[in-house]
Amino acid sequence: MIPLFLDCDPGIDDAVALGYMVCQTDVEVVGIAATGGNVPTAQTVRNALSWLELAGRSNIAVHPGAQLPLAHKAPYRSSALTPPVYADDTHGPVGTGHAALPTPRTTPPPVSAAEAWVNAAHTHPGELIGVVTGPCTNLAMALELEPDLPRLTKRIFVMGGAFNYRGNTKPTTEWNIDHDPEAAACVFNRFAAAQHLPVVGPIEATEAVVITPERLGRILTGTSDPRWRTWLEHLGEALRFYFEFHASDGHGYVAQVHDPYVLAAALQWARHPDPTVPIPWAESTRAAIDVELEGSLTRGETVADWLGRWGAAPNAELVRRIDAESFLHHLETTLTRGPTYDHAR
Repeated sequence: MIPLFLDCDPGIDDAVALGYMVCQTDVEVVGIAATGGNVPTAQTVRNALSWLELAGRSNIAVHPGAQLPLAHKAPYRSSALTPPVYADDTHGPVGTGHAALPTPRTTPPPVSAAEAWVNAAHTHPGELIGVVTGPCTNLAMALELEPDLPRLTKRIFVMGGAFNYRGNTKPTTEWNIDHDPEAAACVFNRFAAAQHLPVVGPIEATEAVVITPERLGRILTGTSDPRWRTWLEHLGEALRFYFEFHASDGHGYVAQVHDPYVLAAALQWARHPDPTVPIPWAESTRAAIDVELEGSLTRGETVADWLGRWGAAPNAELVRRIDAESFLHHLETTLTRGPTYDHAR
């Protein structure tokens, strides 16, 4: 079994990733962190619990993440900070689009997301696969608790960044990194010492992963399991909001789903963990990367030193292009098949 810790901020494309996750039979989900990003932390926790319960996986612990980005804490605190901005225009007022999820019956354990990261790494030393599809806040806070975390994890995969590319938040910034630039900078720099370089999936690559109404229709009608069909119907309502947002933003009536690719690539790589094997469904390259923390126009921008001007060794493997059609076929097949419910405890 692959031990997985998922740090997310559901969010519609996070919900697609959660659906993909529960369809895996060789993955032990040792914990989920839900933090503020697409919507505030309390709502991401509620959303994660609801999606999991609807899928029959209420056994998976959902740990509440940080309430605020690192910049709101000492020693990063600044008097110029404004309250965090959330993406209700993109994901809906509660982060589930048009879907009205059942109220969760389970409650989070009394263990913070940062503590849960550390506990998972100590329980599975050298084996844990960590995936971050939201801001890096919890993982940065976990590093404060356990500086040896990079050695204790097998590899981390992060959805975030825009390298020499237009942003989807400010002109040059991507949402997850922009929400907490200090946390992302900390993670990228500290995990350079890990046994395998972090894999970063930025928006210039993940934007190619597009679900169309036609593909969604095939997924919704392809399953024969009525329980899973209910889950998918809720996902369909969430994605309908995503289609409307992307249409209003000039992309057409489609949904760019960034997060499922990064999770799927992490699990596929973990099945054959060889540093010489390419990242699944992708072309990638290694580079020294960092995050701009000071610029009045560019705070939160991710920067790659393509020409070696910093004289620094690579600290990340960047996904540059995705074979989107091959991955989308895999995603469609997986979601249509659905979970094996005897695997749900």
